[in-house]
Amino acid sequence: MKVLIAALLLMSAPAAAVLPDEMLADPALEARARTISRDLRCVVCQNQSIDDSDAPLARDLRLVVREQLTLGKSDTETIDYLVTRYGNFVLLKPPVEPATWALWLGPFAVLLGGGAALIAWNRRRSALPADIPLSESELAQVAALSQDETT
Repeated sequence: MKVLIAALLLMSAPAAAVLPDEMLADPALEARARTISRDLRCVVCQNQSIDDSDAPLARDLRLVVREQLTLGKSDTETIDYLVTRYGNFVLLKPPVEPATWALWLGPFAVLLGGGAALIAWNRRRSALPADIPLSESELAQVAALSQDETT
C-alpha cells in the first residue's frame, strides 16, 4: 500500500520536462537557462513555461535558449532573440505597452464592471416598494378562501 501511495505522489508531482541530453555541462549556464526557460511560454501549451512543457516545440525553444547562452549572449539578449521570432506572446509576463493594455487592464475592467452592475442591481432592488399591507377587502377575500379550504 505504501508503495502505491508513493507511486501516486510521484506521478502527481510536476515533472520537469528538461531532458538530460538538453542540459549544459556548465552548472552556471544551466541554471541561467532554467531561469530563462521558466519565464518563457510554450506557444503550444500556452499556460506552461517551456521548462515544464513536454511539447516538441518547447524542447526546441529550450535548445535555442541553451545555444544562445553558449554563444555568450546575455539573458536579456537571449530573451530578445526569442521575442523577435515569436513576439511578446512567448513571454509568460509580457511587458505593459499599448498592445498588451487589454491583457493587463482587462481583469480590472471586468471587476469594475461587475461591481458597477452589482451596485446598480442593489439600487434597483432597494427602490422597489416595501411590503404593502393588505386592504380590508383583500383580507376578507383571504379569510373567505381559507374558510372554503377548511370546509
